[in-house]
Amino acid sequence: MRPETSDTLEMAMVRSGGLDTLLRDLTDRAVQEVPGAVACSITVRREGRLLTLAGSEGLPNGLDQRQYENGSGPCVQAAETGIEQYAPDLSAETRWPEYTEYAVSAGVCCVLAVPLEVADGTGAAINFYGLQPGALGPGRDKARGFAARAADAIGMALRIERRRQSAADVRTALLSRSVIDQAIGILMARERIDARDALARLRRVSQDKNVKLRDLCGQLVASVAQSGSRGRQ
Repeated sequence: MRPETSDTLEMAMVRSGGLDTLLRDLTDRAVQEVPGAVACSITVRREGRLLTLAGSEGLPNGLDQRQYENGSGPCVQAAETGIEQYAPDLSAETRWPEYTEYAVSAGVCCVLAVPLEVADGTGAAINFYGLQPGALGPGRDKARGFAARAADAIGMALRIERRRQSAADVRTALLSRSVIDQAIGILMARERIDARDALARLRRVSQDKNVKLRDLCGQLVASVAQSGSRGRQ
């Protein structure tokens, strides 16, 4: 992957309003390009569980979630095994009985789930839905081609999102450390104790009150700041 490609995608994410909007546009485009598809979604494994990153307009509510809850269905199987799953007629399908009953009741008769090869090995699939039995059969090659093109974009978008999240985690950790240090300093000055004893006392109060240490320290720092503000009035 070239750095400029990642930068271009990040710029596209900013212009489109973020990862969610970018992937939603991708699923809408998939519906336009794949014959027989009336809806599309993207399934990805994150932190040990499957979830839908994006869904096109017209995707029935709960269609993917029902698979995740049951641990079975074409999207789940494609993402976990890396093998394409095609159910031309869900009313005659026997592999996923709980899911097929729900899908048919939602008006879906045909499902095609194509695995996505993302760079970090994350299990993923792009899922196409049709309203008539066999509707997606003629478009399977186009669906595979679209999945191959989309995989790189999805993989890069996920890496960009993780990079942003990592940066946010670092900022949160630094802010937490800062407020804890401020609270330690306040106790040292107020109680005339050293830093180790001040931290031990804060931890003890945190445990006794069942409050996170960061939040407790933030409350202490805020109360001192408010007292100082009142004193200057």
